[in-house]
Amino acid sequence: MVEPLRDIIARHGLQATKALGQNFILDRHLLARIAAIPGPLDGANAYEVGPGPGGLTRAILEAGASLVVVERDRRCIPALAELEEEFSGHLKVISGDALEVDEQAQVGRGAHIIANLPYNVGTALLLRWLGGEWRPWWASLTLMFQREVAERIVARAGSNHYGRLSVAAQWRSTPRIAMAVHRSAFVPPPKVASAVVHIVPADEPEGVDPVVLERLTAAAFGQRRKMLRSSLKAMPGALDALEALGIDPERRAETVDVDEYVALARYLTANA
Repeated sequence: MVEPLRDIIARHGLQATKALGQNFILDRHLLARIAAIPGPLDGANAYEVGPGPGGLTRAILEAGASLVVVERDRRCIPALAELEEEFSGHLKVISGDALEVDEQAQVGRGAHIIANLPYNVGTALLLRWLGGEWRPWWASLTLMFQREVAERIVARAGSNHYGRLSVAAQWRSTPRIAMAVHRSAFVPPPKVASAVVHIVPADEPEGVDPVVLERLTAAAFGQRRKMLRSSLKAMPGALDALEALGIDPERRAETVDVDEYVALARYLTANA
């Protein structure tokens, strides 16, 4: 009989800490559903950030993965050590800050990242995983976010949620909201609803410098209420790119779709 997570939390004195963005999920059936989102994990490598008392950790391990977890809260390490002993050879626990870990060195290529991310570092970690070399070292991302952040990740041009995060997530990967999670599923319940986002890499468009695309979207969405001719005027070559591609400079950033941003970045890359 697997010990209830509520009892593990009580036994180790693991009250969630707001400063660390912690909200624990106790429902093992829900955790198993989250672990199943990437598909079969038997024999796969996986990586988890912020495992807390180890509920999702156990679900991933029971799905057959070999798992590396990074936990900043040292109070959680004894509970995770119990899992490390139970699943000997299949779990490695790292005590530290996920923003400072060389993940590929720890996990290897082709790993599935599955995590109920701490809210205070979730977006920073996502942008880190979406950046850098492509194709990336990870095979998929299955990540819990606040519902609003999840909607920003998958938003299309013209919607209120569409912005820099949407373009960053969609220009060379495919995101979807895999599951909505009610606030009552967490201890303590957060003030907002949550959702699990699943992201898989796609082919990188040719001829695009990621740094150029990042600067372009930063300029455009930094002044999103202004027309492009105003928000992009300080970026060398941007207005010429609009004209060359037939993009109306009186449009605003949220009306320009991902493919158009990619085309603009390609033009700027070629004419730098």
